[in-house]
Amino acid sequence: MLKNNYNNVSILIVGAGPAGLSAAIQLKTLKPKLDICVIEKAADLGNHNLSGAVLETKALYELLDSAVPGWQQTDSAKDVLAAKIDKDSVLFLLGKKLAFNVHFAIRLAKMFRLGPGQMIHQGDYSISISKLTKWLGQIARQLGVEVLTGFAANDIILNHSGNLVTGVKLVDLGLDKKGSRLPNFLEGETINAKFVILAEGCDGLVTEKFVEKAGLQRQSPQLFSLGVKELIKVSSEQYKKFGHARVLHAMGFPIWMPLIGPAMFGGGIIYAGLPDHLAVGMIVGADWKYCDFNPQDALTNFKQHKFVSQFIEGGTVVEAGAKMIPEGGYYAIPRDPQTGSIGKGNCLILGDSAGFVNMLKIKGLHNAIESGIIAAKAIDQAFDNCENSAVLFTKLIEKSNIEKEMRSARNFRQTIAKLGPTLGFPLSALGGLLPKFRIEPDYEAMTIARYRLKGNLKFDKDNFTAMAATEHREEQPNHLTILNRNTCVQKCTPTFNSPCITFCPAGVYENINGQVRPANPSNCLHCKTCQRKCPFDNIRWTCPEGTGGPHYKRM
Repeated sequence: MLKNNYNNVSILIVGAGPAGLSAAIQLKTLKPKLDICVIEKAADLGNHNLSGAVLETKALYELLDSAVPGWQQTDSAKDVLAAKIDKDSVLFLLGKKLAFNVHFAIRLAKMFRLGPGQMIHQGDYSISISKLTKWLGQIARQLGVEVLTGFAANDIILNHSGNLVTGVKLVDLGLDKKGSRLPNFLEGETINAKFVILAEGCDGLVTEKFVEKAGLQRQSPQLFSLGVKELIKVSSEQYKKFGHARVLHAMGFPIWMPLIGPAMFGGGIIYAGLPDHLAVGMIVGADWKYCDFNPQDALTNFKQHKFVSQFIEGGTVVEAGAKMIPEGGYYAIPRDPQTGSIGKGNCLILGDSAGFVNMLKIKGLHNAIESGIIAAKAIDQAFDNCENSAVLFTKLIEKSNIEKEMRSARNFRQTIAKLGPTLGFPLSALGGLLPKFRIEPDYEAMTIARYRLKGNLKFDKDNFTAMAATEHREEQPNHLTILNRNTCVQKCTPTFNSPCITFCPAGVYENINGQVRPANPSNCLHCKTCQRKCPFDNIRWTCPEGTGGPHYKRM
């Protein structure tokens, strides 16, 4: 049940990530007496937040300098911003043993102001986004923002004309597996608000419902990648050898081998953060064509590479998780076709929900924070004329660094999706000189081709899921739906051998008596890869009860 009569608020923010919390903090700075409610489906702040993560701090400084004087001297700030990057490595891995430093090429691109030159991270911070989110949530609460965890939003409500949002409906509680009401049933409450901010992260459920209901459009389909990450405790000697303030990005093996294949967008990462811990991950564009591909197998290959293994061999995985990243960029931002606004009327879309990720930088966190600041300023200026807030928000975005970055990278990911990494990477340096390629959604890229570097051992998804500490109430309805089982039986399984069983990082899907089913929904990591990569677009992710899902602490 909602407390303190938060069924009616001035500002409702869906999603307590960096974007939503930044908007709340900035709004409280501008209007201290304003009633603001942030709802978050996770059990606690940061539980559903996973990223690399590398942070440019300009937007964070702008946010906190005015809201929390002296914040830099607090223990929380020193903890979150403990690792300022002083060494930035970019490698090309060739096979299982060779590694070539190509960082010079990135610096050369920067010198000539070519797109890939943005991939420079020295001076930024290697952080835990889970810890950043928890810290921002604490600041928001101290300022008087009502931040409610465990409250899952299920739908968005528009007025009769469809030009204004009136509120958001929460998930029903107390249903059994068949959807029947239990004695403790509680119908999902509706929170009414003057302004609604959608900051759910990548592929937000309520955001996409709003896009459909409000008639927003994208010039190009949203593209995604799947990131899988492990936090590994290593020896002090290994940690020192890697470097306490270093980030490493790797291209090539095991997902891109020019001419001989495989040919997928993405690469491996190693970030130093916590003492004696290294974050190791693999990011793969969801337009992969291999029907038996699992990014966790690629992560295993990456970890076994001779260059990588020296830093992590003998280490212990202490936390793990998976998350999708929106990569479609400028052309995939949802807009009102009449006004061009990012959102509509009194409803604004922020951060990863809008797709503010600059793939040339492999970063979106700074844009998420800045979009929250801008949303607050737009609402402040349009407070007595709420129907114009989305238009004003978009005008402010267009004058910001977000617009500059998104336009600079507008053809990058589409070029690689259209031409492949071998040809697309070098041509992407031409940036704005290239045409806007017409591309297909990720799920249409699937073929019967096989990933030739697949290991002999099956990846241990059970242990991976355990390291994410994911859980859901077992007796609630299954939140994963296969739309047409005949499509699985007659088309997907005979042609592609049910790829969802392979690529789901949590092992949710199984073939039981010849039928593919989401048999283990309690394992779900909320990455939503299944609904974006099923080759027949035949799976839908719906929101489970609040508090379910992963419980990330340091991701």
